[in-house]
Amino acid sequence: MFRWIFLLFFVALIEVYAFQAFKTITKTKWVLVSYQLISLLAIVYIFYQFSQFDRRVGQNSKTLLTFGILLLILIPKLILTFFMLLEDVYRVFYGTIAHYTDNNNDSFLPNRRKFVSQIALVIAAVPFTSLIYGMTKGKYNFRVIKQTLFFPDLPDDFDGFTITQISDIHSGSFDDPEKIQYAIDLINEQKTDMMLFTGDIVNTHAKEMYPWIETFNKIDTHQYGKFAVLGNHDYGEYIDWPSQKAKDENFEAIKNVYGQIGFDLLLNQHKKIKKGASEIAIVGVENWGKSFKQAGDLNKASEGLSKEDFKILMSHDPSHWEYEVKKDDKHFQLTLSGHTHGLQFGIEIPGIISWSPVQYVYKQWAGLYENLGRYIYVNRGLGFHAYPGRVGIWPEITVFELKKGQKVA
Repeated sequence: MFRWIFLLFFVALIEVYAFQAFKTITKTKWVLVSYQLISLLAIVYIFYQFSQFDRRVGQNSKTLLTFGILLLILIPKLILTFFMLLEDVYRVFYGTIAHYTDNNNDSFLPNRRKFVSQIALVIAAVPFTSLIYGMTKGKYNFRVIKQTLFFPDLPDDFDGFTITQISDIHSGSFDDPEKIQYAIDLINEQKTDMMLFTGDIVNTHAKEMYPWIETFNKIDTHQYGKFAVLGNHDYGEYIDWPSQKAKDENFEAIKNVYGQIGFDLLLNQHKKIKKGASEIAIVGVENWGKSFKQAGDLNKASEGLSKEDFKILMSHDPSHWEYEVKKDDKHFQLTLSGHTHGLQFGIEIPGIISWSPVQYVYKQWAGLYENLGRYIYVNRGLGFHAYPGRVGIWPEITVFELKKGQKVA
């Protein structure tokens, strides 16, 4: 009960303060009434949709839209509330001083200043327009990111070897076949030696991928194979199943889907890749996350491999690298992950700034990281989940070129 009282108080607080910002800059009645009506309808819609959420179904197009609308109205109004609250602190402070120093002051609180509300509205408009862009354009703003990685112990025959990585498809969120085909075309344009997919093919149900199987089957055959691992969403952990049998059947169907789009699914196992007189190992673990399902077994997956073998590890959740992989005596030279999506929200300007709220949860959240000669790369994901868009953290296709030797500074 207390939780609902707090929620209603919170909603009322931000609504009152956000309205104050609009009321300060305009007295036009129809504008203010329209604002109040739109806000009321949005709040009613959000509460209704969340009350109808079915844990037996999980995320669908309605929940995606609802969460998008929630962020669209909540974040700008929180900004307005912040500015209005700061102004109220000033007004109380100023009013208190004036009360004791100015005997002619009849009003305790000075009027709100129009320019403060104008500044607040301009700043609030930035996330508002960004979120709209993210929901309409940003979620399919695919980027190809190229990385050249140097390893002193890379086998000679693999010098110049190229790999394409994708991650976090979340096919249940897709709604534009033309844009997805464009992503497949971008993948094929890279013409790499190998293709790796680091998990989360669906949000929950295997059937989410069925409409997209034909599209993803258009990914070209790669000379040295296409390999995949499972992500946390592939286990169907986030809904209420009618029975364990139904959950198990869905899990088996999801594993089969990987094969149906031409990927060799590695379940705590590895494959040796031979090129000329040399070989490397592609190691694939099931999901292992500090805060998520821990089905991954690094020892089992790398059984028979030595420290001297060159190994590329696929592990969906980058926290696995932080807590287990980088400390492992077998020295996994390169780990490829996904999972974080970069929260689908942040600011990235190469060489200047790279920021997202998710960095306060994951030490390795997007891009390349190194520790004692061991690397992890965290792919930002191809799809989207929860928020139906992307702002500043764009969907990614990564292309790696492996080079033998030391990187020249």
